[in-house]
Amino acid sequence: MKTLARIGLGVGGALALSIAVIGVRTAMLEAPAVAALDGGGGSLAGPVAVDVNAAAQRLSQAIRFRTVSHQDKVEDQSAEWDRLHAWLVSAYPAAHAAMTREVISGHTLIYTWKGSDPSLAPIVLMAHQDVVPVTPGTEKDWRHPPFDGVVADGAVWGRGAIDDKGSLITLFEGAELLAAQGFTPRRTVLLVSTHDEEARGEGARAVADWMKARGLQAEFVLDEGMAVISDNPVTGGAVALIGVAEKGYGTLNVVARAPGGHSSSPPKDAGGAVLLSKAVVAIAEHPFPMEFKGPGVALLETLAPTGSWALRMAVANRWLFEPLLLQQVAATSTGAALLHTTIAPTMLRGSPKENVLPQDATAWINYRIAPGDTSETVLAHARAAVGDLPVELSWTKTPDEPTPISSTRSRGWNVLASLAGEMSRAPVSAGLVTAATDSRHLLPVATDVYRFQPMTFSLSSLQMIHGTNEHLTLENLEFAVGFYARLIATAAR
Repeated sequence: MKTLARIGLGVGGALALSIAVIGVRTAMLEAPAVAALDGGGGSLAGPVAVDVNAAAQRLSQAIRFRTVSHQDKVEDQSAEWDRLHAWLVSAYPAAHAAMTREVISGHTLIYTWKGSDPSLAPIVLMAHQDVVPVTPGTEKDWRHPPFDGVVADGAVWGRGAIDDKGSLITLFEGAELLAAQGFTPRRTVLLVSTHDEEARGEGARAVADWMKARGLQAEFVLDEGMAVISDNPVTGGAVALIGVAEKGYGTLNVVARAPGGHSSSPPKDAGGAVLLSKAVVAIAEHPFPMEFKGPGVALLETLAPTGSWALRMAVANRWLFEPLLLQQVAATSTGAALLHTTIAPTMLRGSPKENVLPQDATAWINYRIAPGDTSETVLAHARAAVGDLPVELSWTKTPDEPTPISSTRSRGWNVLASLAGEMSRAPVSAGLVTAATDSRHLLPVATDVYRFQPMTFSLSSLQMIHGTNEHLTLENLEFAVGFYARLIATAAR
């Protein structure tokens, strides 16, 4: 009995100690702080007055230029880019007078706003000119024609209103405001607008080569990629997410070869189509494990201190509660994508005719590779999933690996985070971009690369990007113009 009593006391003591540790760790949890600007004594440039109605009309005009990047470059209408370029010159005279312009790689634009101190590394602000096509047959589903740029119901409607003419126009609006006031930067500002982000990325690669040839190493690059999310998957509240890294990108070919023949006498195993289906299902049903690492951890650490006691306790004691946290964040597809490498079968090809058995059924599976994984580990994962199924696996082209993680202690981060936090009135967190942006091509010529579009969206509203009824609210338009003007005035002084 004495032995049992001692065991009971030991278990009780261990339980009490565990509870105490959990309580102390929860009470001590604090959000990571943003350092003072310039290492101390710095401040943000003040707010600017924005004529949002005039800006809306100019965004409307920009949407009407059909700078659509197709999968086949031959289908692009290059004259639309020429028209857009000429219009930018006329729409923003003060900005064009203050900056020099170069056109490279066909239609990529580089504007240089020369700083007074050449010893300072430049900053690069990016936004692309091209847009994705509207899916044929869906035009009738739009509330307003996708290339009319209609201003209605408190928003500007049309393809590219957000991605990415919204950024392009608000960047120029901010630059125009400053230039008209006689602002002169101390640090050189490069406004970069690529022409083929949605298809090939040739423009961004050319920009990197252009900078290398001139010996330029940017202090930081800012491109699209993340935004203020009004209903984040951790607390349900607002958070300003600044992307500090991007997932890698690769598309895997899965090929099932078979004899083919007439469909009237199919083989016992039903042929290549069935074999391919088994392989695709095996890969899709063998997902990568979800885990908090890198930017995912930063999001939890930022949001938990302002959340419920239960959330604070769970985050402060991840060693015990991580499975529950993963379940909560992964409840949405957007949240789940932040936690692991994703697998998305997207295209299938079989027989050229309905009564012919395919000789080489093929599937394309798109991967967005999380930091910590590589294209090599992804391929090994797929091979393990298909096992002994007789299919061929290969990348369609050399994949893009996940990017390095940019600093959250640099001057550039402090400026961006301070400005985003003040203007959105939301906590600011580092984030992981699950898509791909042109900024990844500038990594060799930049100390840090950040991805943030100064606009606020709900998780559900993000579906309109590349989808139907894309539109930018006037509230977001005003927010973005003010942000870019203040960013240039702060970071370039």
